[in-house]
Amino acid sequence: MHHRHLYIDGAWTTSTSRTDIDVIEPATEKVIGSAPGGTPEDVDTAVYAARRAFTGWAGTPARHRAAYLRTVADGIERRGPELAELITREVGTPIGFARMAQVGLAALAFRTAAEVGESYPYEQHQAPSLLIREPFGVVGAITPWNYPLYQVAAKAAYALAAGNTVVLKPSELAPLSVFALTGIIDEAGLPAGVFNLVSGVGAVVGQALAAHPDVDFLSFTGSTEVGKTVSRAAAGTVKRVGLELGGKSPAVLLPDAEVSEVVPRAVAAAFLNNGQTCCALTRLVVPRARKEEVERAAARAAGAMRVGDPLLPATQLGPLVSAGQRDRVRRHIQRAQGQGATLITGGAEPLQDLPHGYYVRPTVLSDVTTAMDAQHEEIFGPVLVIECYDDEDEAVTLANATPYGLAAAVWSADPDRALAVARRIQAGQVEINGGGFNPRAPFGGYKQSGNGREHGVLGLEEFLEVKAVQL
Repeated sequence: MHHRHLYIDGAWTTSTSRTDIDVIEPATEKVIGSAPGGTPEDVDTAVYAARRAFTGWAGTPARHRAAYLRTVADGIERRGPELAELITREVGTPIGFARMAQVGLAALAFRTAAEVGESYPYEQHQAPSLLIREPFGVVGAITPWNYPLYQVAAKAAYALAAGNTVVLKPSELAPLSVFALTGIIDEAGLPAGVFNLVSGVGAVVGQALAAHPDVDFLSFTGSTEVGKTVSRAAAGTVKRVGLELGGKSPAVLLPDAEVSEVVPRAVAAAFLNNGQTCCALTRLVVPRARKEEVERAAARAAGAMRVGDPLLPATQLGPLVSAGQRDRVRRHIQRAQGQGATLITGGAEPLQDLPHGYYVRPTVLSDVTTAMDAQHEEIFGPVLVIECYDDEDEAVTLANATPYGLAAAVWSADPDRALAVARRIQAGQVEINGGGFNPRAPFGGYKQSGNGREHGVLGLEEFLEVKAVQL
């Protein structure tokens, strides 16, 4: 798993850098692979390859582009067990979730992008004009470590379906599965230069990609702070930028909801992918009169979580991705307690039976207020906070009391009441009573959770420029 080459212009190519970046397995703290630390010169080479390939790819019929994407989806599914284990080893995702979500959703995104891309009406008459939607050109994509394949699919699959060419920079913390995906893309036979991979650190490769004058659109997923940096780098060329950033998403439990049913599901939603999910529902907003009942249910649910080796099928909570992330989450827990939050279960102390690995105890904090950092800062670990309200208006106010607006949930015995509350919450996606995942629904956020949308028709349109021809 030690990769020595980048993928540029349809071939595995030696980087101009002599530096490799080690990949650490979070469960063992050992090096399991490496990837080249790319350079701005590598970015130049990849962008120019993508530019040369653009005209031919944009002129390829949409149904043929879709066929390539379906071939990639077939390859992901065929190599599913291998990819799932790879993601588990580089990210710490429990293997069951890696198979179902990390790999399954990536394949589904390629298939959905193919379906949407081949059926989309790229030209429409709006008398007296002809509206034409056409690809931007070269898309730069910068993806995070927490869902390494799925986030690539969210960007690359839709960009390619729309007729753009792509230069991708994966996270240096979890590049190994992306190299495997690139091998699948290579085997699918896409024309040279249509898809390119340049690994490396954000301050070098990401910065060069964002600022590059021949990148027409930049799509970034990551923290809000880094998103601001990327936007500043891209501003010099006034390129279009799509940002999918952080979240601090509320789950609002209305007074008529069944605590014994809702709270275990809320805890599971907060701890999804070890809590390393931007849309995780990490704030439980509950009626003050039911606080103690909710605390007891949350303590039981969190305490029952099986923490350990993520490669074991029974494990529900694995390690965080890095020592830095583990330490950051533990500091958040300590700070919350110092600011007055009540520790219901878990805490910042190491797990004695897991001396190796970047583990954090599944933690529930209560009596959290808007004055505390834990209420409005993204912790990105297995930490759920409980906030209390006295009436429905206050519940909505609390739900919206963060700089983010990525996701939310509302629970009620009355679906109409839940929908009325959902309409008042400032978030890009709101689920009611555990509503199911829709791969065609647009994903993205309000406020500092970003701009633009991914997936479905709006996800395709994100990568299409609009031209009006006056007839």
